[in-house]
Amino acid sequence: MGKYKLTWRDLSLNDFKIYLFALFKAFIPKKKIKNLDELENFIQTKSAWVSQVTLYGYLKTRMGTRYVLHFENDEFMSSVNIAKWNIYSVALQDLTLYSFSYLKAKFNYLEVNKAKEIFYKILDDETSNQMPLNIIEEAKKEFNERLQNINWDLYHDDLPFNPSALSLYKWAPIADELKTLDRKIVLNSVILKWGVVKKEFIERLKF
Repeated sequence: MGKYKLTWRDLSLNDFKIYLFALFKAFIPKKKIKNLDELENFIQTKSAWVSQVTLYGYLKTRMGTRYVLHFENDEFMSSVNIAKWNIYSVALQDLTLYSFSYLKAKFNYLEVNKAKEIFYKILDDETSNQMPLNIIEEAKKEFNERLQNINWDLYHDDLPFNPSALSLYKWAPIADELKTLDRKIVLNSVILKWGVVKKEFIERLKF
């Protein structure tokens, strides 16, 4: 069997669908989040959206007109794929913890086992999308560690999305000397996207 070659199409077809849908979602009536299955779907789709638009947006901004040409480079493609999954794994953690923290603070609803169950299920489902198993296992380990230290009453209002913002800064396949110059812009771009997600979450809650 020959070596499998990642292509721009392989990497981004599903990502592009999520991104394209997000552009038009403002015109679609938003269903209320009424149960845990709908919360799980919200966490998965919004984490994927934030991860993808911030990573690809940053790459496109930094590379300018050469953006598409880089996707013919196997090594670069591999780096982008690894970055995508690592950023997404932290985004999932952040949004899961934020969601359950908000529910605890505003509705006195807290089911830690449900938070863990939803997080694990999303990751396990992503194996069908070729999410690397080592990243899945590391994400579960990090999530369990964060569960041990979280203050459920305060987390939602205490920089809940900083870890995923820092994850983009860490994993984006951009030269370190350039990332250093971009640090504030990169972090702010992620936090702004999460601001959109937070607003939608609050508007759609119906527990």
